[in-house]
Amino acid sequence: MAPPRGKDTDSREIAKIGPSRRSLLAGGAALGLLGAVGCSRVSASGTEDGGNLLERLRSQGTVRLGIAGEIPFGYIDKNGEFTGEAPEIAKVIFKRLGVPKVQPVPTEFGSLIPGLRSQQFDVVSAGMYINPERCAQVIFSDPDYRMRDAFIVRKGNPKNLHNYEDIFKKKAKMATGTAYAEIGYAEDAGIKQSDMLILPDQLAGLLAVEQGRADVFAGTTVTVHNVVKQRNSQRAEATEPFQAYVDGKPDIGAGGFAFRPEEAKLRDAFNVELHKMKKSGELLRIVRPFGFTEEEMTDLTAKELCS
Repeated sequence: MAPPRGKDTDSREIAKIGPSRRSLLAGGAALGLLGAVGCSRVSASGTEDGGNLLERLRSQGTVRLGIAGEIPFGYIDKNGEFTGEAPEIAKVIFKRLGVPKVQPVPTEFGSLIPGLRSQQFDVVSAGMYINPERCAQVIFSDPDYRMRDAFIVRKGNPKNLHNYEDIFKKKAKMATGTAYAEIGYAEDAGIKQSDMLILPDQLAGLLAVEQGRADVFAGTTVTVHNVVKQRNSQRAEATEPFQAYVDGKPDIGAGGFAFRPEEAKLRDAFNVELHKMKKSGELLRIVRPFGFTEEEMTDLTAKELCS
């Protein structure tokens, strides 16, 4: 999460899957940090033996999780506690894998993949969308959620904005986050990136709408609804979730955990526990406090999203 060009969708209509939530890697500068990874697809099997990271993590008893400080996906709360949808899943799974402690390593979203590849942390735990571009650089667990978009608008939604086409037709001023996938969705609807207000996060987006600097802030539905609710805004509201389209087709936004390509054994062991949690309903119970519902649950696989 190249210039941002994201996509989101529903069910198994895997049409075109483009760069994803908060786009690819926050632009070309971040891509430069990856070094000469080229454009070849990373083998889903990793190296020949699948790596020994899981054994090393068990030995040291701690796993380092890369997070991007984004509510509700992974963040440090007001009490200084490490939490979020992805970290809470990771705490349960790694404990069951014999790794009792998780250590957060905060960074910018665009630095997550470079940081993982340079071993600054062991796993990306930030709800990262899975797409072919990222699959060329890392390997993913199967997704633990799928997501639609929503807007922050002025109270009463005076411009009646419900999707990106509405923004374009009504020449509304759009804001969104740095390297968000929503930039790509908007561009597909005809909105120029140069006309968008690019902000650091969803809180800045809420303030921009409240202050009249933007008519709408675009983000994922859980992110948007959370910030409006937490701030108890009297001047702005969140719209109903909607499906983003690219070239007239619904696009999938589904997120998971990222691992270094050579650590397929760890990824596979993680997937085994994740699938158990999905089947039992435990996964939904863990993520529900962060605003996730049955609608965000998915049985898509990383293989489908990477293809």
